Amino acid sequence: MTNAQCIYGRRPAPGEPGLAPDCRPSWREDLGPVWLDRVVPPRSFQVYRDHEIPARRVVGHDGDDVPCFQAYDYRRLDVRSDDDEEYYLAVAYSESLSAWRLHDGRWLVYRRVEPLGEEDAATCVLSIDDRMPR
Repeated sequence: MTNAQCIYGRRPAPGEPGLAPDCRPSWREDLGPVWLDRVVPPRSFQVYRDHEIPARRVVGHDGDDVPCFQAYDYRRLDVRSDDDEEYYLAVAYSESLSAWRLHDGRWLVYRRVEPLGEEDAATCVLSIDDRMPR
């Protein structure tokens, strides 16, 4: 399985500890290198998918089965037409969140919202919260 086929992340390297042989979410993707040693790394994952809308939620657990990573993404698709004859689906709104539990118990949260209109710009916020985001 290649990364293109693995929609929830990357395939683990051979011999990587504590991983199932299937696809593993890319929990480091939005995490800057300065934070890497400050977060609890996940050892296992649960992936929840919505079958009615393009959305997913991933929860990573540490060695004690306590949540230490969470990510979700959601896209709203609208039906559009350029000529009122042919119609297609286009992303009208996109929202994603990645959160990591820090060693001190707080959560580092990266949230990105893209209202994909003609003049709308993405909003990205990095914050620290006392609780795991819901």
